[in-house]
Amino acid sequence: APGPIPDGAFDGTALFPKGASGKRRVAEIVGGFSGFVANLKGMQLEKIAEFMWKGKVFYRDQRVLRNRIEDIGVLKELGIVEGEPKKMEVNGKQTWLLFPAKLYCGQSLLDARRESIIIDYFFSDEIEGYQERPDFVAGRRGIRVRDEIRMVRPGFYLGRAYVDKVFLLNFTLYNAEISKRDGETFT
Repeated sequence: APGPIPDGAFDGTALFPKGASGKRRVAEIVGGFSGFVANLKGMQLEKIAEFMWKGKVFYRDQRVLRNRIEDIGVLKELGIVEGEPKKMEVNGKQTWLLFPAKLYCGQSLLDARRESIIIDYFFSDEIEGYQERPDFVAGRRGIRVRDEIRMVRPGFYLGRAYVDKVFLLNFTLYNAEISKRDGETFT
């Protein structure tokens, strides 16, 4: 079951799929020199995700979320960020809130017989506080991201990220306060 839609700030960890050889799954599928290049690109994407993306902030009552980015310097250098995005402090660190998405329960792309909590970036341009740059990147005029999450236990969710309905990566979301208050401690 999907569990309740989360509320508040969650720490995130991106988990890129690897195949039997230990290389990124896409490298095994492509194979040869192209697979080698895909593996290197995957390593770069992992480093970028680890460096920049720190989790999500859920606003359950509004059915909206925003992604936590701790360093937007790279995005600014690429000319993707204009202006000063919204910020907040999480775990004693300043974090920028980018890439808004709508929240709802719906049919899973992984298992159509079950529901998941859907994090839908397609109509992000309709969300209050949307900033064309960089928020368009994840939306309908960008790479069309859609995430699905399910609760494992209070304060801990597993998720899958899709780009244009193609699986990209898994991720975890964890809120220690909720876990301690409502469930078991996870370390």
